[in-house]
Amino acid sequence: MTEMPRKAHDLTPRMTLDDVAAFLAAEFPQIPEDGGFVFEAVGHGSCRARLLVDERRLRPGGTVSGPSMMALADVGLYVALLGAIGPVKLAVTTNLSINFLRRPEPHDMIAECRFLKIGRTLAVGEAELFSRDADPVAHVVATYSIPPKG
Repeated sequence: MTEMPRKAHDLTPRMTLDDVAAFLAAEFPQIPEDGGFVFEAVGHGSCRARLLVDERRLRPGGTVSGPSMMALADVGLYVALLGAIGPVKLAVTTNLSINFLRRPEPHDMIAECRFLKIGRTLAVGEAELFSRDADPVAHVVATYSIPPKG
């Protein structure tokens, strides 16, 4: 039996870290002005993002707040999507679900983000959030709406 040729997929990122930084500064200045988000890597549908944790990110009890973790996941996944589809400012979050797995320490947090499926109008991704060790503190699944081209 003859194997059918596979369609080649170009997995080169559509945006570099520098492209992402310039795009966010122009279109979403609140992200770089916040000073808390650092993008360490971007790939085709993937991103590694860091949240610099300070007092404003903590809740009573000295743990990183849920809204801060959700923001890290959402921004990280958005950057991962930009890595796959390019500079699309109107790609928006339509759903975000987070499972808090354990209490994070009051230290910088890392989000490892990747997309499971990127279609023409919807993209589904996940993020694992880490604090100081290899065990995740939260798991996020999110869906983004991609506007039609044109």
